[in-house]
Amino acid sequence: MSNGSSITQFLLLVFTDTRDLQLLHFWLFLGTYLAALLGNSLIIAAIACDQHLHTPMYFFLFKLSLLDLGSISTTLPKSMANYLWDTRTISYAGCAIQLFFVLFLVIAEYSLLTIMSYDRYVAICKPLHYGTLLGSRACVHMAAAAWGSGFLYALLHTANTFSLPLCKGNAVDQIFCEIPPILKLSCSHSYQRETELLTFSAFLFLGCFVFIVLSYVQIFRAVLKIPSEQGRHKTFSMCLPHLVVVSLFVSTATFAYLKPPSISLPALDLVMAVAYTVVPPTLNPLIYSMRNQELKDALRKLMTGFFSATTGCLLPPTKGSLCV
Repeated sequence: MSNGSSITQFLLLVFTDTRDLQLLHFWLFLGTYLAALLGNSLIIAAIACDQHLHTPMYFFLFKLSLLDLGSISTTLPKSMANYLWDTRTISYAGCAIQLFFVLFLVIAEYSLLTIMSYDRYVAICKPLHYGTLLGSRACVHMAAAAWGSGFLYALLHTANTFSLPLCKGNAVDQIFCEIPPILKLSCSHSYQRETELLTFSAFLFLGCFVFIVLSYVQIFRAVLKIPSEQGRHKTFSMCLPHLVVVSLFVSTATFAYLKPPSISLPALDLVMAVAYTVVPPTLNPLIYSMRNQELKDALRKLMTGFFSATTGCLLPPTKGSLCV
C-alpha cells in the first residue's frame, strides 16, 4: 500500500518486453513524430509567410498546427526514450507535468475545432457579416479563449487528480500519464470527486459537439442551395477537411474517456490513446492540404523556394488585416 506522498515515480505501459520489438516501436514512433513535426511546421511556415493566407480560417489553422506540435511532443518523446533505453519509469513530477500538458493541449484543440466550425458557418451562411463577426480582434479573443479554457481545465484536473491518495501501486496502464489509469491507482472511496468533474466535463464536451453538428447542418443546407456545381465543390473542399478532423478527434477521445469500464482493456486503451494523441497531429496537415488549393499553392512556393518569407509576416494582427 502506498500513497501519493511516498510515490516518487510511475511505471508506464510498454507494448512488449521483447527488445527487438521495442526498437521497432521506437523507429515507428520516431518516423511518426518526424512526419508530424514536418507536416505541421510546413503549414505554420506557409500560413505565416503567405499574405494570401492571412485570413481567419488560416489563422485558426495556424493555431491548430501549433497545438498539434505540442500535443505529439508531450507524449511521444518520453515513450520513444523508454523504448530506446528499455525502461518504463517517469518521475512523479514528470507525470503531473505530462498530464497537465496533455489535458491543456487536447481541450484547447477541441475548443479551437469548435471555433473553426463557427468560422465556416459564418463564412458560408452569413458571408456579409463575416468581416464583422470574425475580425482581427474577435479572432484573437476566440483563440485566447480556447487556450485559456484548456489551461484552466488542465490545472483543475491535474491538481485534483494528484491530490488523491494512491493506494494501488504505481503502474500506469498507459504509454503516457492520463486521468483514467491514474484514477485506477487511487483508493476506491477517494476518486468520486474527480469522476464527478469528468462527468461535468463530458457535458461541456457534448455541448461543443452539438454546436459543431448544428453548424454543419446549417452549412450543408446552405451548400445544397448553391446553384453552381463548382461553387458547391469549392465550399465542400473548405469544410470537409475540418469535418474529418473533428470526427477523428471526437470519436477517439470520447471512446477513450467515456467507454464502459467493462470494456476497459489495456491494449484497447493504448490504441485509443494513440488514436487521439498521435494520429490527429500526424494526419491533420495531410487532411487540410489535400483538398485546399490555396494551401497547396503556398506549400509549393515554400518548398520550391519561389516564395521567401518577409520579416513582418509574423507581426500580430493589425486593423484591417489578419496576420498570424
